Amino acid sequence: MPDMPRVKDSPFLPATVLVLILGAAAGLFAWSYTYTMANPTPRSIPAAVVGPYEQARARAFLDGMEGALNASVKVRPYDTAAEARLAIEEQEIFGIFEVRDLGRTVTLDVSGASGASVAKVLSEAAREVGEKTGTTVTVRDIKPLQPGDPRGLAIFYISLAAVIIGFVGSIQLSVHARALNPLERIAFTAAYALLGGFAIAAAVDWLLGTLDLPFVESWLILALTMFTSGMVFTMFNTLIGRWAMLPTWGLMVLVGNPSSGGAVSWPLLPSALGAIGRWLPPGASVNAQHTAVYFPGHQHAFPFLVLAGWSLLACGVFLTWPHRHPGGREKRPEDPEDPEAPAEARAAE
Repeated sequence: MPDMPRVKDSPFLPATVLVLILGAAAGLFAWSYTYTMANPTPRSIPAAVVGPYEQARARAFLDGMEGALNASVKVRPYDTAAEARLAIEEQEIFGIFEVRDLGRTVTLDVSGASGASVAKVLSEAAREVGEKTGTTVTVRDIKPLQPGDPRGLAIFYISLAAVIIGFVGSIQLSVHARALNPLERIAFTAAYALLGGFAIAAAVDWLLGTLDLPFVESWLILALTMFTSGMVFTMFNTLIGRWAMLPTWGLMVLVGNPSSGGAVSWPLLPSALGAIGRWLPPGASVNAQHTAVYFPGHQHAFPFLVLAGWSLLACGVFLTWPHRHPGGREKRPEDPEDPEAPAEARAAE
């Protein structure tokens, strides 16, 4: 029987554990992104209806939409088209069915900016149902995506960059700047978050011209995202040490990014992921950035509260357990600012 202490101290043990973890992580990564993004399916799409929707032809069309999308369209009546459009701006609904000519004609107003994948699903289903029910259907995109981002993925990519560089930066600080004390570590995390957020926004807007960003607001959202991501890793590093990458990767990448609504809009995500994603930093970042770019004047506090809450939690954990701080430096006994330094050393100074 092998000597247990020798097995525990062997350099092959952590290497073997890492091989197993990395293999599992690769499978989980592929499963998570394929499950959520490969075949998006409508779950619950809120929409508005305006006009004489109780007419028989209109009811037949709306019932046909529910049948075509497996009852995932949740239609709410609005008194006027203006009220429905305001609901689009507030991101409460994803489309407007405007019924005319006693139900013989339906105009579907979609919002590509609200979710390109949802707009596509609604448009295709409306045309098919219109042919089956004899209804004339006109589809309009009243809130289109920007020309440089026709698939609406740029916001997901810049948020993903902020999340990943955020915690990678924190890993590098823990390796190459271990002597930083807690407050210094937080300050340098904020510094690279501000610089990194600026670099991401400048690259996408000024250099590539992919998105026309509200620059300062987008920059600060990216910076807050990077800071939050970095501090989440720091929190786990404080709590569990060298294995901190596991919960960080799971929370931010395996669950957070696929459920963020950036690549696939939340009505097409599995319902549990769609609900969870809004409470995680990647989802909050995508929501805040999406509103800043496409719905100015209708920004919500919730995503900022989510990011701030995770940041405060992480900073609180990091500062509450200084004895578990991954790094830092101790004051020298002869340091005159150290109240516990010997009197002789202070006198000599």
